[in-house]
Amino acid sequence: MQASDKVFAGSIPELYDTLLVPLIFDVYARDLAARVARFAPASVLEIAAGTGALTSALVSQLGAQCSIVASDLNQPMLDRAATKPELRGRVTFEQADALALPFEDRRFDLVVCQFGAMFFPDRIKGYREARRVLKPGGRFVFNVWDKIAANEFTDVVVQSLATVFPGDPPAFLARTPHGYHDVEKIRADVRVAGFAEVSIATVGHTSRAASAREPAMAFCQGTPTRNEIEARGGSLEEATDVATAALAERFGHGEIEGRISAHVIIAGG
Repeated sequence: MQASDKVFAGSIPELYDTLLVPLIFDVYARDLAARVARFAPASVLEIAAGTGALTSALVSQLGAQCSIVASDLNQPMLDRAATKPELRGRVTFEQADALALPFEDRRFDLVVCQFGAMFFPDRIKGYREARRVLKPGGRFVFNVWDKIAANEFTDVVVQSLATVFPGDPPAFLARTPHGYHDVEKIRADVRVAGFAEVSIATVGHTSRAASAREPAMAFCQGTPTRNEIEARGGSLEEATDVATAALAERFGHGEIEGRISAHVIIAGG
């Protein structure tokens, strides 16, 4: 993973929240929150909370007696999350590195992370940190994206950008969000970190957008792909236009839909 893969700043948090969250994150946030709720935790730590998609789902599905701490490496993402009315007074926000959590041992009943583990520079170390802050009998619940071919909008955008930059195509989306999808590798990493019980389920959904322009904007301008385009001296508008045309050619004009897929992992013991 390159250093730029972790940079969610400038206008990225707003575009991420308004376009990408409803496109691909909300449905998995509701899924993950429902799984968390089955354990009825009294205290939850969310890692890599981003702009609060999962945080909002947790608040809606967990009772007021459950304390929720939402953390993220990127303060601009947390700043965006903190503006959401439903989270004010209900969630404590704290900037934190997943590989060096600023919390004492055995503090939380459950640790949860939505689409963040792929960004950990050392995933086993991150999993060990999650285990360290869990109480005995606690659970670590997280999800990661499946391979990029199983996530159709993303795959088409990546392929289209390769035509704009044939010598050095932007690779963030394939390299990082979709670069950690091997189920047996994930299971092995979690066990090496000290978790004895590991269950993994592959969960598919359908992503829908009002037009091809929405996912093109979301991926080209609302993720670190934007940083890659600008670093190559490219035009964001041109790149977005090319991605829009490719999505429209594949999925049609007007409202479009495509497959999305992710792995959900529950670890304990």
